[in-house]
Amino acid sequence: MEYFFEKNFDTRSLSSKNFKKGEFENCTFNGCDLSSADLSESKFIGCVFENCNLSMVKTGKTLFNDVLFKSSKLLGLRFDRCSTSGLRVNFDACILDHTAFGGLSLRNTQFKNSKLSSADFTGADLTAVVFETCNLSDALFENTNLEKTDFRTATDFSIDPSKNRMKGARFALESVPGLLRHHQIDIE
Repeated sequence: MEYFFEKNFDTRSLSSKNFKKGEFENCTFNGCDLSSADLSESKFIGCVFENCNLSMVKTGKTLFNDVLFKSSKLLGLRFDRCSTSGLRVNFDACILDHTAFGGLSLRNTQFKNSKLSSADFTGADLTAVVFETCNLSDALFENTNLEKTDFRTATDFSIDPSKNRMKGARFALESVPGLLRHHQIDIE
């Protein structure tokens, strides 16, 4: 496996067709289309993906440690298949529809200005996660640890408090219907 340190990759230097498994430390990926690439067993440490397409990439035992995804598309990405040892990620202005985070520890993760339609958080530990200005339509929260999670600016979520741990979770008053929908209670 090749080792890359502080290297910049862009649309001309990297695509899903020429991606080679490796260890990438403090690298920047800008505008790369890696859709459907096989990233399995690769390591990304201290990296930034900006304006990239990582939709449907294969992630078996992939390590994402201290990685920022910015203005990127990650449709259907299976984070639940990644290496869980050292998993630390943050997202800013990303499309994360149909992403799988089930069973993962994502403590203190930041999701900013992102769309997470139909994302799966079943059994995940989202302690102190921030969903800042995020759309969570049809996102699945079941047996999820949502303690101290910040939903104050999140929209379109539906969470059943009886099926999740929610001590100290933060919500805006106008988002209360998203907590009561499962109980068929209407607030006017």
